[in-house]
Amino acid sequence: MREVDLLDRYPRSKRDIASRAMAVPAARAIARRFDREYFDGDRGQGYGGYRYDGRWVPIAERLRDFYKLTSEHRILDVGCAKGFLLHDLRLVIAGVTVAGIDVARSAVEHAMDDVKPFLHVGSADALPYEDKLFDLVISINTIHNLELPRCIQAIREIERVSRRFKYLQVDSYRNDDEREKFERWVLTAVTHFDPDGWRRVFAEAGYTGDYSWTITE
Repeated sequence: MREVDLLDRYPRSKRDIASRAMAVPAARAIARRFDREYFDGDRGQGYGGYRYDGRWVPIAERLRDFYKLTSEHRILDVGCAKGFLLHDLRLVIAGVTVAGIDVARSAVEHAMDDVKPFLHVGSADALPYEDKLFDLVISINTIHNLELPRCIQAIREIERVSRRFKYLQVDSYRNDDEREKFERWVLTAVTHFDPDGWRRVFAEAGYTGDYSWTITE
């Protein structure tokens, strides 16, 4: 396993943590349904409008260059939402084969037209793909939305369907201040640990891929 931040080119924005914290209990109940309200409802209960704006292009380029991806490779995005990253991977790697899965039917139904045929509605802990089908499996801020036993099973599933590369990014915190911000901002994470705790989970699941953290700031 390697700790490497492959989302280091993702644009950072200042989060209004105080305003969301006032409505966290009710907002969490809405967000964890992963329905239209989470993606395209009010900002207090999710994304506040999950729309394509090209911000994933630098991430797609980063993944391409880091893993030396070509048109010969197959890529799976676990937790693909509306398929923005997959769209951009196809943009920067002509001819690449992509697939995506997300528990949110609303997101898949409103996915970008060019990737919609490659997406499935389903859960990360029961991937509907054969063993070692993909050269790279990506899962960004998704598996922590499952209870710990299902989270571990999801990691095992990612390991199972990959024949080479894996990349996981999960919410985490390195100190008390970051944990407080996490608890006031993050709506959907059910399983969460500091980095050492996550490394123990990865080891228990037999994970051999790369990983990094999303820290609430």
